[in-house]
Amino acid sequence: MIGDNSFGIIALLLTTAFLPMLAVTVTAFAKIAVVIFIVRNALGIQQLPPNIILYALSLILAVYVAMPVLQQGYGELEARNFEFGSFEEWRDAGQAMAVPLKAFLVKHTDPEQLAFFRNSTTTIWGEKYAAGASETDFTMLVPSFLLSELTRAFEIGFLLYLPFVAIDLIVTTVLVALGMMMVPPTTISIPFKLMLFVFLDGWTKLVQGLILSYA
Repeated sequence: MIGDNSFGIIALLLTTAFLPMLAVTVTAFAKIAVVIFIVRNALGIQQLPPNIILYALSLILAVYVAMPVLQQGYGELEARNFEFGSFEEWRDAGQAMAVPLKAFLVKHTDPEQLAFFRNSTTTIWGEKYAAGASETDFTMLVPSFLLSELTRAFEIGFLLYLPFVAIDLIVTTVLVALGMMMVPPTTISIPFKLMLFVFLDGWTKLVQGLILSYA
């Protein structure tokens, strides 16, 4: 599929090098990872599950959410039958892939965040460059989307954190009432929090809720 020239190989290597950054900035990875790590902290088990497992879970879920975008982008490439032998073909392929990706970003971006970046272009970029700027440019969509995702992640994390804080307060109050001030509250509260999380099928509901938030 790649022409017999060095440009195609270089372009492929550059594209591959940027994949990790794209996976973090233009997918559901950021929100999913932040929420999952907040839940782990709320449970009080700082090292379990290990970071690599939580990152892997976040990445898998992000790919699952992004599958329609990937399928649409691949369909565009397949329909146009690119050979990837010249700069123009790589540019056209990138533009074709960008259409479904931009639609995904716009759908899940807070309009207020997008409006801020659009309105601030005159101040930051100057009138000359701001005149040609559009809200569908990746330079505005990506930071707006990422900030929107982080905001929603902390909102979800706050709501999930409250029940576990309540358990910590109840356990601490009971221990003080019994005169057991020397007993660390976390020693007692962590088993209760784990029991509640397992009883409510926490992982399943958490993952389902995160995925359905992109419906």
